Amino acid sequence: MGAWRDARLRLPREDIDRPEDRGCLQWVLGVPLALVYVPAVFLCYATLAMQPEPYGDRVREEIRFAAGLSLCFCLLGLLITITPLFRRTLGRWWFALPLLLATVAYVRAQTA
Repeated sequence: MGAWRDARLRLPREDIDRPEDRGCLQWVLGVPLALVYVPAVFLCYATLAMQPEPYGDRVREEIRFAAGLSLCFCLLGLLITITPLFRRTLGRWWFALPLLLATVAYVRAQTA
């Protein structure tokens, strides 16, 4: 058993997380996240660009709705990122964008 163990340790190990395969896999897994974050960025920008009128509540309600929808997209992106396959392949910086967008959308919804 000792010789078999030594031979097993000397053989190159096939692993799913090889560094040379990680680049392509990051691009493939990043596409669904980009498809979720593009509407979130657009809605967040739209909420920041809208200016509520001092006497009308309609625009304020539209800002709050768009901010809530942006928060939903950010939550969906976070749920996708938390899955083990994504978490093992992608870096921690993928958590930064949805957290930043969610914070901006939440603050805008509260200040509208």
